[in-house]
Amino acid sequence: MHVDLTAIHWLYVTFIGIIILFLILRRDTSLVCLAGIFLLGLVATESLTSSVSILFSSFIYAITELLSTILVISIIVSMSKALTESGVHQALISPFTRVMKNASLAYWTIGIVMMVVSWFFWPSPAVALIGAVLLPVALRVGLPALGVAMAMNLFGHGIALSSDFVIQGAPKLTADAAGIPVSEVISASVPLIIVMGVVTTVTAFYFLKRDMKKGLLKVESVESDSETETYLLSSTQQKWMAALVFILFAVDIWAMVHFNLQGGDATALIGGTSLIILSILSIMGHKSKGFEEVTNYLIHGFKFGFRVFGPVIPIAAFFYLGDSGFTTIIGDFLPKGSNGIVNDLGFALAHAVPVNPAVAGVTLTTVGAITGLDGSGFSGISLAGSVASLFATAIGHGIATLTAMGQIAAIWVGGGTLIPWALIPAAAICNVSPFELARRNLLPVLIGLVVTTIVAIFLI
Repeated sequence: MHVDLTAIHWLYVTFIGIIILFLILRRDTSLVCLAGIFLLGLVATESLTSSVSILFSSFIYAITELLSTILVISIIVSMSKALTESGVHQALISPFTRVMKNASLAYWTIGIVMMVVSWFFWPSPAVALIGAVLLPVALRVGLPALGVAMAMNLFGHGIALSSDFVIQGAPKLTADAAGIPVSEVISASVPLIIVMGVVTTVTAFYFLKRDMKKGLLKVESVESDSETETYLLSSTQQKWMAALVFILFAVDIWAMVHFNLQGGDATALIGGTSLIILSILSIMGHKSKGFEEVTNYLIHGFKFGFRVFGPVIPIAAFFYLGDSGFTTIIGDFLPKGSNGIVNDLGFALAHAVPVNPAVAGVTLTTVGAITGLDGSGFSGISLAGSVASLFATAIGHGIATLTAMGQIAAIWVGGGTLIPWALIPAAAICNVSPFELARRNLLPVLIGLVVTTIVAIFLI
């Protein structure tokens, strides 16, 4: 099958190159994406008014595609704030403090709890939920604050966010850009997430213990406000609500498995459950003012959601043009027999240069890491999905594995483990320097990416 590459194809490739360059230079890419969308529309339609309209239409398309993800994350952040203010977060997490008998157990306990909580509540809210309760306990058993921050980062912003098995925000973005179902990306990511998680956390733990023995890390006493803070619910109410939260989410997991709920259905179930919990907490905690407080919690969550996804929307809008979004947004202006810009480029690449799994795997890891340089982790994973589709088309297989590898690299680098300004929440709650935390995470994450890329090459 042969499709002639047109000016539209070359323009798309040019803007991918410009976007990557801007990411390397740590400059914002929103304006570049807007220019790309406008020029693609102008070249395709040869109409100035249509091109201007396409800018707006591309945002509508992107927001429509991302709306369920933005909504569920906003709602979960709203619920997390209610859990914290009511004190229920303490009752949810405090049982794990009994396991933390020494520094080693503290590191692994905090990490695993952070990972599980982050799957349901997202890492940023989870840092607040967990840090306030478990940090003082970890310090008492000899784990430095920097070690606590590393555990929260690597397990939460690393493993949990790059896999995102429950909320499925990350795999939706990459799957949409690659043009494959979310379930395929999730399945392909499981072995890679396990390798990346094990290698990175074990390596980080080894370096941490080594430096503790050398006396390079000292345990600082950090005062916790959790003992003096006044919560909305009594201790008994907190325990009952914690049990209810646990039961409701356990039922959600059962329902996902039993009814094979994935993608939008799984997201809707988690979102609806979170709204129920938020409503109950608001009424119990604020009594007659609960009706107004539900709105305030939701406003807090939506501010967070759109702050996080604000930079993602223009980038996603551009990369949606690489697949079926082009016809929906701009119209039927591609040459006859075209399967979308990215697929056409993939076929051309296959005939132009020798592409193999090794080249594809290394390229996806590199592209993913570069997209993470802006510190968001999410803003560039659409690019990773698009490039994965291109290389998989050239090779003839492996699209899900390549997409998962790009997603993992992007989020581990930019989601809150290496870029200092993305580390601020964990660094702040642990009272450590975000730059020192980034320096500590650097070698374990790089080793993890190398090993995971090698594994991905064999799986393609």
